[in-house]
Amino acid sequence: MKRLLAIGEALIDFIPDQKDSKLKDVEGFTRQVGGAPCNVACTTTKLGGQAEMITQLGTDAFGDLIVETIEEIGVKTDYIQRTNEANTALAFVSLTKDGERDFSFYRKPSADMLYDANNIAHITVSENDMLHFCSVDLVDSPMKQAHKALIDKVKSVNGTIIFDPNVRLPLWDSEAACRAAIHEFLPLTHIVKISDEELTFVTGFEDEQKAIAWLFQGTVEAVIYTKGRDGAEIHLKDGTVISHLGYKVQAVDTTGAGDAFIGALINRLSVSQINNPIEALKTEGETMLQFSNIVAAKVTTKYGAIGSIPTLDEVEQALKG
Repeated sequence: MKRLLAIGEALIDFIPDQKDSKLKDVEGFTRQVGGAPCNVACTTTKLGGQAEMITQLGTDAFGDLIVETIEEIGVKTDYIQRTNEANTALAFVSLTKDGERDFSFYRKPSADMLYDANNIAHITVSENDMLHFCSVDLVDSPMKQAHKALIDKVKSVNGTIIFDPNVRLPLWDSEAACRAAIHEFLPLTHIVKISDEELTFVTGFEDEQKAIAWLFQGTVEAVIYTKGRDGAEIHLKDGTVISHLGYKVQAVDTTGAGDAFIGALINRLSVSQINNPIEALKTEGETMLQFSNIVAAKVTTKYGAIGSIPTLDEVEQALKG
């Protein structure tokens, strides 16, 4: 089984107790462990895979909650650092009637941003490892340099690099700065996961096919293109396109749905009998998309990200139905 290394933010999402209200008007929240890389690691693990979380948390109650929560799921926490220099990151969320979100982040800086690249020297890697990261922790900080160091280390042993831009503009000084960071890291990866909402922003192209073609830069060999309730597609560098229409459900909270999708897909790559992830996508891509789409759909029917991840048994039952 391949192992997932997930680097980046782990935080607390405060989910509103009421929907269809502006964030300033929400009077009560429920706390949920979140952060895209953390969500991905938890999804992969809960579905039967192996994942390590690589981040830094404050020496505070919220950091304790994150460690306890993900360890209970089975995510390894050996590479999580703790610090007194900053607090664990927080994110307050407001929801529309259809479950779409607005965020307000508290991380100036947060503990994860101060994660030192020197810590990467203590992480062991092999060709069976898959590294997943997003753009939130690519702001100018020690953590950005840690990403570069770990990417280099995993690539040096022929591991697989998976990048989900996961654009969160409120965390950036400008749209241009966010786009520049994504453009800097994208060519270093093997698999890119991107949503229909992000495609034009990242590439600059309105035309879908031109935009997807633009993403094949550097070492990129596969693009996973997600379209919400309209399903997802796998585009390979050789021109192969695999698609699945997805599942229609009544969404109450879309928080973590994209993370659950790519976490589920990474899980399928990790248990595949085909060792090369790109070949596995080409051969088993349709069933992987079906599996990942149903996981993401189920996540949207409950509140929060990690707490709404289904078990493997629940997914298999849904696939049979």
